Amino acid sequence: MVWGASVKHYGGVCILVLGAALAAEAPEQPLPFSHKAHAGDMKLQCKMCHVNPDPGETEGIPQAAVCMECHSAVKTESPAIRKLAAYAQNHRIIPWVRTCEIPAFVTFSHRKHVTAGNTCQDCHGKVAETERLAPAGNLNMGGCMNCHQARNASIDCTFCHDPQ
Repeated sequence: MVWGASVKHYGGVCILVLGAALAAEAPEQPLPFSHKAHAGDMKLQCKMCHVNPDPGETEGIPQAAVCMECHSAVKTESPAIRKLAAYAQNHRIIPWVRTCEIPAFVTFSHRKHVTAGNTCQDCHGKVAETERLAPAGNLNMGGCMNCHQARNASIDCTFCHDPQ
């Protein structure tokens, strides 16, 4: 882990921003999955697999039934697809390992960010060029505030944090 600190100036107030950067290693997943093949080579849109149900705060992590919409006819002889089919047949949740997660104390809506013109790549990096997904970008407070400043979005504390 690499620690860094910087001083940011927001509306005349100096704030010390501490940050930790972890080596971006792709975790082992229960099934092999290539974002490069799906989003890159086949040009599938993120929303095809990652659903954003109302009210739109979170993007869903695809489950076996979503994958089987295509894989019931594609690469059916692959051992990985057979394992995927077993998850679907048994109505089991695939235990995907998350590569990023927003802390519970942060109010965040994927839908609002996409509606404002942000792309998935803005926060998640070049997913379409990635075989195995790893944490990407600076998804800490400093990174979010830098992005908000660059896009003239609010950097008021209560914009992202509950004032309680």
